[in-house]
Amino acid sequence: MQTDREELSPKAKARRAPRTPGVYLMKDAAGLVVYVGKAKDLRRRLDSYFVTASRLAPKVAAMMERVRDLEWHEVRTETEALLLEGKLIKRWRPKWNILFRDDKQFPQIRVDLADPIPRFRIVRARTTESCRYFGPFPHQQAVRRTLTEMRKQFGIILAEASPSLLPDGRWRLFDDARAEIQKFPNEVTVEEYAERVRLACEFLEGKVQDWTTQVEADMRKAAEERDYETAAKMRDLLDALTRTSEKSRRFLRDNPLPRRDESSALTELAAHLELVGPPNTIECFDISHISGTLAVASMVRFVDGRAEKNGYRRFKIKTFEGNDDFRSMQEVVGRRYTRLHEEHRAFPELVIIDGGLGQVGAALAAFKEHDLAPPPLIGLAKREETIVFPDGRELKLPRHDVGLALLMRVRDEAHRFANDFNADLRSRKLRESILDEMPGLGPKRRDALLEAFGSIQKLRKATAEEITTVSGVSVKLAADIVEYLAKRV
Repeated sequence: MQTDREELSPKAKARRAPRTPGVYLMKDAAGLVVYVGKAKDLRRRLDSYFVTASRLAPKVAAMMERVRDLEWHEVRTETEALLLEGKLIKRWRPKWNILFRDDKQFPQIRVDLADPIPRFRIVRARTTESCRYFGPFPHQQAVRRTLTEMRKQFGIILAEASPSLLPDGRWRLFDDARAEIQKFPNEVTVEEYAERVRLACEFLEGKVQDWTTQVEADMRKAAEERDYETAAKMRDLLDALTRTSEKSRRFLRDNPLPRRDESSALTELAAHLELVGPPNTIECFDISHISGTLAVASMVRFVDGRAEKNGYRRFKIKTFEGNDDFRSMQEVVGRRYTRLHEEHRAFPELVIIDGGLGQVGAALAAFKEHDLAPPPLIGLAKREETIVFPDGRELKLPRHDVGLALLMRVRDEAHRFANDFNADLRSRKLRESILDEMPGLGPKRRDALLEAFGSIQKLRKATAEEITTVSGVSVKLAADIVEYLAKRV
């Protein structure tokens, strides 16, 4: 993921984008996401926005007037870009996106395992735990075609079928002409049909080699015999099977990374940093703020080269207000390791600071301030991905180095986590600011309301009677609050 800390314009950042598939986010001056898009070639797509306004569609030109920043997530394939785009649009609900604005999801295949004769069907949401789900799949038509072929290949039934129980305990799958054209027996026991379901599920899990190999062979044979109509049908079927069985990664709060040989990366990193052994536990810190406001910090933790999400921590800056990354870094590093020391917990084997020598010095000062022995500590400056040591030494590793790649993944994750926290706080502050505009409600009673109910959303759900339980809020004021919030949706 792109995470430039330099003060670059969006246009300048666009020129640094890779020529790979991915998803990009356009942001306004407050850091809020206003548009999410996908691209086969990120640099080409982003460059297309930074032209004269007359060459843009009116809607795009209006959007670009608000854009003050951008970031992107690289992925491996266009399919993954499509899936990630949908996830991020659902998450941020950007103003300028019109696709994915409803709650529709990518199609999934559901198998009703609670039934004696399970049926396969396409659904949009997971509604019951008694079923097995496969997907999501980004290509709806390919899924429909695949299910039709699976019915022929495995002898399963789909949603429209109505199997009936026979007196001898067997089941009749079809009562119409399909019973005569299926290559599988139409009357089956529960055990016989369960075997068909097992094989079909194996296909959906990605074990498709035998079937796709056969389809490809049939396609080539038809082409050699100049039966181009059959060859075209086999080609389309092969495409549908491939698309359906393509293993696309799941995207949740962030962009997952491909699996790598983390042990070799840790070994290489130990050699580069002259450590006594591979740094199996790594913690990384980053500071995030918007022009000195809403300053927050993040700490992410990696164990054996992989993110340990339950070890992540977020920090609000408590000791001062303003724009001072160094003081912020010293505060949060001191808070983190003072607590570990007091709880008699081990320090990580490597601490990474997102930044250069100044930030590294601030982190080191935190250990000295609290009379703690620091673990190995480095900074990773975005400028040419330079490793910075506390004594001022710098190390530049080749961009293809697996150790550097690991450092960058950890640093980028810390940056993402800090930005997410900052965005959450900004969003909450914007929502809560609605009370600032209410006539007759002063700051003391406003703060008392938010403290009592926890958030503006919970205050909206409260009755006038519940609101009067807050000190200083009269019956009339409570009624006015309910009426005011009802009008300010």
